[in-house]
Amino acid sequence: MTLQQLRYAIEIANSGSMNEAAKRLFVSQPSLSNAIKELESELGITIFERNNRGISISAEGMEFLGYARQIIEQTEFMENRYTGKKRSPIYFSVSTQHYAFVTDAFVKLMKESKVAEYNFSLRETQTYEIIEDVRTLRSDIGILYINESNYKVMNKLFSDGNLKFTPLFNTNPHVYVRAGHVLAGKERITIDDILPFPYITFEQGDNNSLHFSEEMLSFTQIEKNIKVTDRATLTHLLLGSDSYTVGTGIMASGLNDAGLVTIPFDSKEVFSVGWIAHKDRKPSEIMSGYINILNDLVSDNYFELESFLL
Repeated sequence: MTLQQLRYAIEIANSGSMNEAAKRLFVSQPSLSNAIKELESELGITIFERNNRGISISAEGMEFLGYARQIIEQTEFMENRYTGKKRSPIYFSVSTQHYAFVTDAFVKLMKESKVAEYNFSLRETQTYEIIEDVRTLRSDIGILYINESNYKVMNKLFSDGNLKFTPLFNTNPHVYVRAGHVLAGKERITIDDILPFPYITFEQGDNNSLHFSEEMLSFTQIEKNIKVTDRATLTHLLLGSDSYTVGTGIMASGLNDAGLVTIPFDSKEVFSVGWIAHKDRKPSEIMSGYINILNDLVSDNYFELESFLL
């Protein structure tokens, strides 16, 4: 087993493709494939499972890659410390539901990062994909919510993927509308208040189950529904119409000025927004720094942290 083989395996996991990894590593695909096969043969495990659709990381592979990343990170720290050798870029990836505060934290991470080179990734995606990204080590952490309705299903997925959920904050659902909306002046909104207006929700693709719904409330009585795939479209629709959506109540920097307001919804349901990470993966310095930024950002809002369900 060599450090080069470990780097090869990590790059394949990062790119999700043998061909793409070969391009990034400037090696031929057959050479890369042979190097991984030799590594698997030496260790007696299968790191990547091959099929007609490409590759996926095996359960053994996920554990192996957790150790491999730690070895490579420590090796690069030693090379930088004792030989002055230039380190390769720092990799860090976040997969998240469509939370503006996550982007705010990411911007702050970029500003505070002192590394000379980095390769960061921020993926706003569907709920099931967040779990898959972290399970397969495509992302370092995933950010989503759990509540009384979905926590059994979500915890089963976390357990099967060897993932741990860590709460950031608890909240009750809030309705988002434009500042000039007829509901904007209310202190609290009820189901009867929102029935006449279009409800905007995020598309969940093939996993369009209530358990994976990104919105904190599902209404069977709603007659006007709009599905979107990105946060920019949702924001434009909210600002340009009498539509609404439901979320945490945290406003991103600048959204108040942009003309959006949030109003508490009349509900006693509690939602825990938090992050998931692989249990076998030791947090990197960058990951720990990002989590600290998230904690500082949400603590500046009006939410009080409290234990929930786990």
